[in-house]
Amino acid sequence: MSAESTSAAEISLAADFATPSLADWEKEVLKVLNRRRPEGKELNIEQAYKRLTSHTVDGLVIKPLYTIDDGVKELGFPGVAPFTRGTTVRAGEMDEGWFSAQLIEEPDPAEARKAVDTDLERGTSAVWVRVDPDAVPADKLAEVLSDVLFDLAPTHVSSNTDELAAAEALAAAFAASGKENIRGSLGIDPIGFAALNGTTPDLSVIARAVELAKPFPGVRPIVVDASRYDSMGAGDVAQLAYALATGIEYVRALTDLGLSADEAFDSILFRVSANTNQFITISRLRALRTLWNRVGEVLGVSPEKRGAVQHAVTSLREITRDDAYVNVLRGTISAFAAAVGQAEFITVLPLDTVIGLPDVLTRRIARNTQVVLAEESNIGRVNDPAGGAWFVESMTKQLCEKAWELFGQLDEKGMAAAIADGTVAAQLKEINEARTKLLATRKLPLTGVSMFPNHLEKALERAPRPKAPKLGGIPFVRDSQVFEDLRDRSKAAKKTPTVLLACLGTRRDFGGREGFTSNLYHVGGINTVIAEGTNPEVFVKAMQEAGTDIAVLCSSAKVYAAHGLAVAKALKEAGAQEVRLAGQLKELGGDEAEVNAVIDGNVFDGMNVVELLTSTLDKLEA
Repeated sequence: MSAESTSAAEISLAADFATPSLADWEKEVLKVLNRRRPEGKELNIEQAYKRLTSHTVDGLVIKPLYTIDDGVKELGFPGVAPFTRGTTVRAGEMDEGWFSAQLIEEPDPAEARKAVDTDLERGTSAVWVRVDPDAVPADKLAEVLSDVLFDLAPTHVSSNTDELAAAEALAAAFAASGKENIRGSLGIDPIGFAALNGTTPDLSVIARAVELAKPFPGVRPIVVDASRYDSMGAGDVAQLAYALATGIEYVRALTDLGLSADEAFDSILFRVSANTNQFITISRLRALRTLWNRVGEVLGVSPEKRGAVQHAVTSLREITRDDAYVNVLRGTISAFAAAVGQAEFITVLPLDTVIGLPDVLTRRIARNTQVVLAEESNIGRVNDPAGGAWFVESMTKQLCEKAWELFGQLDEKGMAAAIADGTVAAQLKEINEARTKLLATRKLPLTGVSMFPNHLEKALERAPRPKAPKLGGIPFVRDSQVFEDLRDRSKAAKKTPTVLLACLGTRRDFGGREGFTSNLYHVGGINTVIAEGTNPEVFVKAMQEAGTDIAVLCSSAKVYAAHGLAVAKALKEAGAQEVRLAGQLKELGGDEAEVNAVIDGNVFDGMNVVELLTSTLDKLEA
């Protein structure tokens, strides 16, 4: 048969397989979940669905399976209201599909200028500079941007300490360039600034921002920087609601200055986070556009002006200090999600951002992450590639509903008032507490940090950042911080903290639990020493040679029953202050009193790792 005469139906790879039904899937799910359950204790399908359903820190429900009933009847189109599928049709001026804008924070103006030039020469298409005492000085901004063609590269500034000074410096640079068709943003976000600095929001700066931007129609004076709330710990629902509540307060302030509702909408840029939960990130970007369109509809904004332009930044909260090269994967997933979610601007933070000043290599990796996604993976050539996916459409709808509810509560009070009276801080505290539990039990795992750590790795060294001014507002948090603190505590100890793993039997008996337990203690930088066999004296000697008095038994239930209690007793009699068991205590056999006399607890998947490691370091006097 020739290639020309072969139809798609004739070469269908699935032609010899029956189409599975929902009932077939449910049958296989029950088979897996009930594999080890005793007769009469099997789960039914409702219980199975409940077991497989998960929730995010701010209440989003994630089902195990999505069907056509979770989708939407009408997808709509990119570039038109309600803008769920994007504010533009990807074609024409943005060849990559979005503008790539790497963050410039280098305090040396000459180095900062060099970084800007290098980025633009090698793949970026926009510029973003942070203007602060620990970053680029305001009076040196013009020098740093002196080679930028403002009519070609949209330019943005932000500041943690003086947004107005940064905006004035950028506006002066724009004016001095003599260019037309300048685009960018001035970074004025008084509500987010107040949250960061612990001050009362001062919306009067909006008038000055509008005045500065007036000569440059393509420059947006106001930025709703929701990525700040992500760094403070906000979940996806909260980040959306805060963005909406802040945005509408700015629209009111702008219209009070005499701008029309259309002009007010044209004055605002949204800066949002992109994280490694790629499908929820995609859905969140889609949801923000959908909701902002609804706000515009209520306010009488022209349909073509209601699109929310978004600058997506990879989440600072998710970047880790330890095993830092895993951050390349985090940045890639996050940037992919931002691109698929149709962000107009994307920034990938370098892998060593939290270690010190990024070097030339890591800036190049961050920059090329976007280049590869855009020019080699061709993501930018596709409009809303996730549109119609049942999971994404379902999450977009759920995010819209939950964020709109929280937005309604905040809008009634006013976002500025909610910052000033501590409402937002209290909400973030609650979300952070929920996330802390997930992190501590590793239900929210961090690769290379809380899972599969390399506790002997050589730390990356970078030029230190200048000392940043104390801000005094809602503090930034990082998911990995608690584990990094435990590592630091171990490194600072006079004697390397060590735990003995008493591996009973042969590798076949103890291998799985030994690997699990080693990784568990390595999370906190605690060294593990392995001893093998069944003779209690072997383990006593190993514990003494290791210079520790904490041990964990590792083996199978069968070997535990034969030798576990004898080994535990010998270790206790030799001076062990803590003996734990990898697995369930009932595997030891014997009566409860006998077990409790020699076993101080167990280690298992889902336990609070932070509590275990903190307790261990306390006992080892680290």
